Amino acid sequence: MLYFILFFSVLLIQRLVELYIARSNEKWMKEQGAKEYGQSHYKLMVAIHIAFFVSLLIEGGIFHTGVNTYWPLLLTGFILTQLGRMWVISSLGKYWNTKIIVLPSAEVVARGPYKYLKHPNYFIVTLEFLIVPLLFHAYWTLFIFALLNQFILSIRIPLEEDALRIETDYESVHLHTKGWIPLIKKEK
Repeated sequence: MLYFILFFSVLLIQRLVELYIARSNEKWMKEQGAKEYGQSHYKLMVAIHIAFFVSLLIEGGIFHTGVNTYWPLLLTGFILTQLGRMWVISSLGKYWNTKIIVLPSAEVVARGPYKYLKHPNYFIVTLEFLIVPLLFHAYWTLFIFALLNQFILSIRIPLEEDALRIETDYESVHLHTKGWIPLIKKEK
């Protein structure tokens, strides 16, 4: 149980720090003339992420059945996703956000993980929604939120790509970049 509490606390603190960074970046971007898109889906996305934490707390914490036998592998996977998340945030710099906020005519980021994937952050979140519940035998959490995450991404990614196409040269920069799941090639 101690490992769960420690892990859960670190994950929660990390998300709170990310929200602070996102708010700071949002303020800066809007001062530069950025536009926000997709506000209608954002509350649902936030609700899904909060519900994930609640579900994980209940299933992995309160009904704690121990740590997965393969915890060294899963923890390594989790650490790699966090390094990837830091790479994403540092690559986007002031443009990173949890909302869809686009600065018109801004240079589209095509460095770091964005050189290889259009939406590496969504790939990382998808992996986290698999790895974290597996780590603590939270199989209902894994099943429900893996599906809910795919549902919200099916709404968010097209909205984000449309906003980027409208405001920037996104399409020409990422014409040959793989989609957010590297193994699936999107046909035009």
